[in-house]
Amino acid sequence: MTGKGKTVYRCTDCGAEHPKWAGRCDACGEWNTLAEEIAAPKQSGLGARRHSRTGAAGARESSAVVAPRLGDVTGADEPRWMSGLDEFDFVLGGGIVPGSMVLVGGEPGIGKSTLLLQVAARMQNAGHSALYISGEESPLQVKLRASRLKEPSNDVALLSETLLETILATADAMRPDVVLVDSIQTIYTSDLEGAPGNVGQVRECAARLMRFAKDTGVAVLVVGHVTKGGGIAGPKTLEHIVDTVLYFEGEGTLDHRVLRATKNRFGSVDEIGVFRMTQSGLAAVSNPSALFLGDRDDTASGSAVAALLEGTRPVLVEIQALAAKAGFGTPQRVATGFDGRRLALLLAVLDKRAGLSFGALDVFVNVAGGLRVIEPAGDLAVAAALASSTYDRALPPRSVFLGEVGLGGEIRAISQAERRIAEAARMGFTTVFLSDRSIPRRNGSRNIEITTTRTLDDLFGALFP
Repeated sequence: MTGKGKTVYRCTDCGAEHPKWAGRCDACGEWNTLAEEIAAPKQSGLGARRHSRTGAAGARESSAVVAPRLGDVTGADEPRWMSGLDEFDFVLGGGIVPGSMVLVGGEPGIGKSTLLLQVAARMQNAGHSALYISGEESPLQVKLRASRLKEPSNDVALLSETLLETILATADAMRPDVVLVDSIQTIYTSDLEGAPGNVGQVRECAARLMRFAKDTGVAVLVVGHVTKGGGIAGPKTLEHIVDTVLYFEGEGTLDHRVLRATKNRFGSVDEIGVFRMTQSGLAAVSNPSALFLGDRDDTASGSAVAALLEGTRPVLVEIQALAAKAGFGTPQRVATGFDGRRLALLLAVLDKRAGLSFGALDVFVNVAGGLRVIEPAGDLAVAAALASSTYDRALPPRSVFLGEVGLGGEIRAISQAERRIAEAARMGFTTVFLSDRSIPRRNGSRNIEITTTRTLDDLFGALFP
């Protein structure tokens, strides 16, 4: 009977190793993040003595190689492979890089498996062989889902397997252009005794898949589950291992989805791609601004439009605000798609610098369409929407607000104002309000009026005389 191997406890946040369980990680200070895993066996004999004598240098000594100078490295750049989904390729930076590893995370039921199956089908039809590996569904279930998508996917190779060694052996024998794994939390290696999905299994399986991708030039796309907090389940090292991390986001009640890049070694981060979920799968949305502004009523109070920059793409979104008399107790502060702490800051600035008191009012802020406002350039639109709701007067029609709001009530400059203004003009807007420090060097559109202002007080004086 084989005895149980030695175990260690590793932090799922920072990866620090501990000899025994503790409630708090000594390295990063996080609570309840230590997970048990099988410790790597120690070497014995000559290899162990060589390591103990010279450490890492000894390992390099036994297998020394010539390190070329960076300028001496030659070779043609490999072209990217187009997946056939334009928005997916856009987020990746222009297509799939051969030999890269891409991690796609998202809430259950958001459409991760659908996305990968469509990518596999379209790449196969474009002449790039695809191997789809499912650890969660049987071959029949995958086929039923593929038939619902109405994608010509009969030539896609399908493997229902969870053992990593079998997966790698099959992929090495077939050598497809792309391997798609659904999901990394269901894959396990027989070299570790832990259950699939635990810290050690996820890290080891991801590392071996990454080595396979680099050694063979096969692109590997894997699905990752997310935790309650919205992060990828498993060790943080999983996101460090892969080349690209994509998050698939969306509200369950809405039919559109947003694919966001948070890490990309081969392209811009924070790029977004927008899809519409239909009965036959995901359809790319080429004009996100039109989608997010489709149902807007510009005659209603409390509605303002902001021009955000998602990666390299300008997107117009509607900011909705409602300030109403509090019924009882402490007034509510509710923000959907906007940082609650940023909202509290803006309310304090509006009170102190613009004379708008919200002490007895419930305040609600919503970003229409389910998008999240991350950059400070959306501050001015939120402030304008709050003022509009307080005065119960609509903002000027076909107007856009660009700017960060400082603690002194000043409207601060934003980056790439030209691109935002050009997107506003393309969507038919006629007026842009922004800081006089953000005046573009050149206005690419003569059909839009640029109104500059320095402070919130000046802006509201012009909007609500």
